[in-house]
Amino acid sequence: MPVTRRNRKSEEEKPPNSTIDLDKIKELIKLMEDHELTAFELEDAGFKVRLEKGGSQEQVLAPIAAPEPAAGATSEKIVAEDTEQIKSPMVGTFYKSPTPDADAFVKVGDAVDEGTVVCIIEAMKVMNQIKAEKSGVIQRILVDDASPVEFGQGLFVIA
Repeated sequence: MPVTRRNRKSEEEKPPNSTIDLDKIKELIKLMEDHELTAFELEDAGFKVRLEKGGSQEQVLAPIAAPEPAAGATSEKIVAEDTEQIKSPMVGTFYKSPTPDADAFVKVGDAVDEGTVVCIIEAMKVMNQIKAEKSGVIQRILVDDASPVEFGQGLFVIA
């Protein structure tokens, strides 16, 4: 009896027929803009989409080994009346520089303009640039590098 080779894939073995819903992608883009995300990736039932904000093609990598934060490190410090805090807009991990061996985005005493990148917060493997909301001088850094931060937690004191 001759042996023949056939494609025996049944319909249920084939990946689901995924269609791109343009309205859903528009919603994802709006979500990215509302939360100032620089990249977003979603995978569901065989459908995968990755969105990245345009601009510079520079890729920011997270440090490989994150040291434990110093005992007692906290942002619950007294802030003078003529200063404001730059606060974390999300839960994540605070990084003062784009890579472990790079210089910090800002140091105490640095003058910053509104929109200047002051740090990165990694949330769900996405590096989010945090920008100064007003011009001023960095008075104090309230968080240690590579330490976890909460939503609304003070990161910097600016005057």
